Amino acid sequence: MDKDILRSRIIEQRKKRAWSQVEFAKRMNVGRSTVAMWETGDRVPDTPTIHRLAEIFDISADYLLGLSDNPSPVIKNVDDKDGLAFIDGETPLTEEEKEYLKESLELFRRMKAKREQQKP
Repeated sequence: MDKDILRSRIIEQRKKRAWSQVEFAKRMNVGRSTVAMWETGDRVPDTPTIHRLAEIFDISADYLLGLSDNPSPVIKNVDDKDGLAFIDGETPLTEEEKEYLKESLELFRRMKAKREQQKP
């Protein structure tokens, strides 16, 4: 783990959301001084805290740690048979949920195609 990348990405993500150190500390349930130490590199968050940071920022822990340049969270639930992938959801989708999502996607595609046909 590169400590400089971690601290800079914490700063980047906090500022991206326009959070003060105090506001961010409240969201993390830590003191402002802890946030300041993370951001100066004087303290490195432990593994559970890195997981919490990734959740709060809605980014991957790999991105925070400098193991990836892609901040997108990792897809947790993939249904290969149907080709459906979702970022959240620890439990598998029901057949009814899958059908609803497929129908919604199909409706979206039809509406998009219609809008594109109407463009001058």
